[in-house]
Amino acid sequence: MAGSCCGHDAKFDGVSDEFKKALWMVIAINGIMFVVEMTAGAFAGSKALQADALDFLGDTVTYAISLYVIGMSLRVRATAALVKGLSLGAMGLWVLGSTAYQVLVLGVPSATVMGAVGFLALAANLASVLLLMRFKDGDANVRSVWLCSRNDAIGNVAVVVAAAGVFLTGTAWPDLVVAALMAGLFLWSAVQIVRQAATEMQQCSGVTQ
Repeated sequence: MAGSCCGHDAKFDGVSDEFKKALWMVIAINGIMFVVEMTAGAFAGSKALQADALDFLGDTVTYAISLYVIGMSLRVRATAALVKGLSLGAMGLWVLGSTAYQVLVLGVPSATVMGAVGFLALAANLASVLLLMRFKDGDANVRSVWLCSRNDAIGNVAVVVAAAGVFLTGTAWPDLVVAALMAGLFLWSAVQIVRQAATEMQQCSGVTQ
């Protein structure tokens, strides 16, 4: 199928046994951490943890879609990346809304749980980043995988910082600020993915005309 419409683009398209094995490994890592972190976030009342858990879920879905479309035409891969970019943007908007709800309704999160789970999630994401680092320069489908992994690592560092801030100040504001910053990172990554996917789809249309 790689030989169909626009299948001969120059960028790495993920057709590699090593890349596929790396994807399977990070799918397992991210799926497990989504359950762990979302549960801990609900228990601790932390929007930063819940935002990071959603990032794990987004990554799990992203990696699964990326794995499925490997070897397909550029049009299919770009369309998949476009869907993933829009989904990432939707997650960013959800985090912004839930952060506002925390400000208006909920109380101070548990700094201890935030910090402990944040360190666990950071270790999981560093493992994913190391597995995927050499595949970061590829088409929109492959690049979306790298951007999600990078977001995870940055997000986990931010959660640990937020936990320290909550502990030192006794307020929810550090948690809320970090959640808002992570939402912004989601939205910016979504813009990057959508732009590259749109460009690749235009290139494909140009070839077929």
